Amino acid sequence: MNLDFADALSIAAAVCSGQVSAVAVTQAALTKIATIDHKINSFTTVTTETALADAAKIDQEIAQGNHPGLLAGVPFAVKNLFDIAGITTLAGAEINAENPPATQDATAVAKLKQAGAVLVGALNMDEYAYGFVTENFHYGATHNPHDLQRIAGGSSGGSAAAVAAGLVPFTLGSDTNGSIRVPAALCGVFGFKPTYGRLSRAGVALFSSSFDHIGSFARSVRDTAAIFDVLQGKDERDPISSQRPPELCLPQLHQDISHLRIAIADDYFIQGATPEALAAVHKVAEALGVTQSVTIPEAKRARAAAFVITASEGANLHLDQLRSRPQDFDPATRDRFLAGALIPSNWYIQAQRFRRWYRDQVRAVFQNVDIILAPTTPISAPFIGQQTMILNGEEILVRPHLGLFTQPLSFIGLPVLSVPIHHPNALPLGVQMIAAPYNEALILQVAAALPEFLTHG
Repeated sequence: MNLDFADALSIAAAVCSGQVSAVAVTQAALTKIATIDHKINSFTTVTTETALADAAKIDQEIAQGNHPGLLAGVPFAVKNLFDIAGITTLAGAEINAENPPATQDATAVAKLKQAGAVLVGALNMDEYAYGFVTENFHYGATHNPHDLQRIAGGSSGGSAAAVAAGLVPFTLGSDTNGSIRVPAALCGVFGFKPTYGRLSRAGVALFSSSFDHIGSFARSVRDTAAIFDVLQGKDERDPISSQRPPELCLPQLHQDISHLRIAIADDYFIQGATPEALAAVHKVAEALGVTQSVTIPEAKRARAAAFVITASEGANLHLDQLRSRPQDFDPATRDRFLAGALIPSNWYIQAQRFRRWYRDQVRAVFQNVDIILAPTTPISAPFIGQQTMILNGEEILVRPHLGLFTQPLSFIGLPVLSVPIHHPNALPLGVQMIAAPYNEALILQVAAALPEFLTHG
């Protein structure tokens, strides 16, 4: 079997049928990481010994006539803010390297292992998940596999790049203001942020608790659905974990979508984007026969309020170390945390009040539409070290504005899939598919209806 860029479910089927062993699949992934990743810098830790031991157990299960799970023998890796038993959880920070190893896997990691997936390592990220570029001061920049001089996006840049480079078929990341969707778009892979609280964050180093989601990067819609199905379920270890029972999406993936009301986000979501980013949205709309548009009100204010809340919560989480050892932070992270620590409390309270109002306004929008399409990022991947970009004839900073179109959606915990759009001889872009809370199945059904040439080039 040719493992290069095969998706997870294809690999699992080959492993379960005996076409290839889990050990062979895992060894191939480890070899590719050793051969290629020095150019990309997506991995910070490679768990070679435990990965091969886990793969051998999968092969033993199959030899005994047992079914090891939906993701049998599939290599995966996780952003280095997920706890991995026996490994120190870095969260992109040099300070955390002094911590003892984690004593147990994060819930998400444990669930994937229970489904037969094989963990091969941990992935680079922006320090404390505060950023959109993965130009980590301590562990180096992650390079975009489509152009090594460009960023992979962040904060889950290593997670997106590892999938885009074909090192593993899927990874996990986290999303506060767009940290799954932005790198997914810039690297040309699927990036899925389910509804806030839908997936357990237990064993994950948080940045801003009232925003943080976990989610996946994958090569296909069906892999995205499969990973989501495995990860669903109430978890007592996570106090915001949803009480809703799992709703399996993989069996529903190819249901008829002709009854769904799909619209393009206008107003805020078409301002400040390059023509290429808007063209990507219209390609998806054309493929789906979408002509309707819809306005998400006050998105600009939602983004501003998101800045206030995340900066305040992030600074509060790290306040002691900001006071005692500021020199050990990434300077860019430190300065933003310090600014967050100075935000007046009444600003934070007002932002949270606005958040409740905004949630009600968007809920009303979804009375008339099922899925909304919008650009994921305003531009394709900038160069590593690039400080500014030109949008609408204005020079603006790269780092904060890559989340222009993602922040207003994280703000109220909506489920969103960034779908990759590939153009010949051009860098990839992403299109967000947005739904009301707990409508992940609808998003995945619409994405599955897209022609493959759009999403895979």
